[in-house]
Amino acid sequence: MKTLLRLTTLAAALSFGSTLPSVALAALPPAVNGQTLPSLSPMLKRVMPSVVNISSQGQTVTAQNPFNEPPSSRGKGKDGDNSGDDAGGSGYVKKFQSFGSGVIVDAEHGFIITNAHVISQAQTITITLNDGRRYRAGIKGVDLASDIAVLQIKAPNLQAITFSDASKLEVGDFVVAIGSPFGLNQTVTSGIVSALQRDDLQIEGYEDFIQTDASINPGNSGGALVNLQGQLVGMNTAILAPSGGNVGIGFAIPVDMIKNVMDQLIQYGRIGRGIAGVMIQSLTPELAKAFHVDGNLKGAIVTSVSPNSPAAAAGLRAGDIIEKINSQEVQRAGQVKNTIGLVRSGSEINLLVLRDGKTQNFKLLTADPNAYKKQNEISNPFLFGVIMRNFDAEVPNFGHVQGIQVLNASDNSPAWQAGLRTGDVIVSSNLKPVHDIDQLKGSIDNKQSELLLNILRGNGAAFFVIKR
Repeated sequence: MKTLLRLTTLAAALSFGSTLPSVALAALPPAVNGQTLPSLSPMLKRVMPSVVNISSQGQTVTAQNPFNEPPSSRGKGKDGDNSGDDAGGSGYVKKFQSFGSGVIVDAEHGFIITNAHVISQAQTITITLNDGRRYRAGIKGVDLASDIAVLQIKAPNLQAITFSDASKLEVGDFVVAIGSPFGLNQTVTSGIVSALQRDDLQIEGYEDFIQTDASINPGNSGGALVNLQGQLVGMNTAILAPSGGNVGIGFAIPVDMIKNVMDQLIQYGRIGRGIAGVMIQSLTPELAKAFHVDGNLKGAIVTSVSPNSPAAAAGLRAGDIIEKINSQEVQRAGQVKNTIGLVRSGSEINLLVLRDGKTQNFKLLTADPNAYKKQNEISNPFLFGVIMRNFDAEVPNFGHVQGIQVLNASDNSPAWQAGLRTGDVIVSSNLKPVHDIDQLKGSIDNKQSELLLNILRGNGAAFFVIKR
């Protein structure tokens, strides 16, 4: 049987049922030949009161298989009527309890950070402190894209953790992970920083992970990753493992991202992200050579700029190489994505761009996604939400065809609802031939109430009416 390597988030469900083998460390004498042995104990005594256990309770609806029921009760509710069940006939309700970890970041106000997935679908959240006290927690704010949540409890004598300087963390630094793997409170493991700025794992929408070999397991989610000074450097989030257990590769959200998101969640309750309307990719040595720039240059290449977007308004265009963003040197595309995605709409982003061998400064003002969508709907009422490209090729049964091919249409767009699908080739608009996107746009009168398109699909053709 093939073993699959998978990324696993770390919230531990109560139904795990397996027990961890306990490994007892031999007691060491406090000193040898008059020399005091190094120990993490003094630091941990200061830090561990800041790390908490989180227990979440809730319920989910599981699809019900009618063939698992006796024939006499199929299609009927618990009381013999036709109301189905507690889930309105669509399934049955299943209660769950899961464990995770959290870190106290504000003692005065009782704010605790954790992973969003730790409290997903939870109806009751219980915080257990280091000294055994228990409190019911409320949710201050949740950001699914970064997998960060802020909880709040009302409790006296809390101890908040100290944040580290993220810029000083380096590969090889010693770190300690503290959390509640498998519900085992106040478990400590140690290791080193294995890598920084991991952003291609597709765990979260915004990634800049610290990789560590400190042993972390399911239930460590939301726990603290600290340096030897007891300062928070990250929040344990995921592991790379064949069976959900530790194999020496864990990932933590860095403290600078935590603080950015946490501050916004505390102040606003959510992240009011802005958008830029630009697509980018990392500059590689091969691409640098093709762009005739220094092969050692780092940056992010602009691959596409959406029409009427903030990026278009700023003057960016495909082929631009972003060298700095907000005065920070750009090492990879994910850095640009995170910077833009972790600020609120209406924020100004400063870019240093290399274009045609010369550097230029651009100011990009991020836009509110809803306002941007409404603007696009007004300016393009029939084809907003549709990604297209010019099409010029030989097509069986049709010969040489020039038109516009649909690359994607969002399912809530008027074009999708009218019947357009990926791969369709538009050849006429309002009964007039169109050969490219500009011609298609020029054929549309925004005052008209509907748009008639003729498309080629496979071996056939059809007309579709898009209504605004």
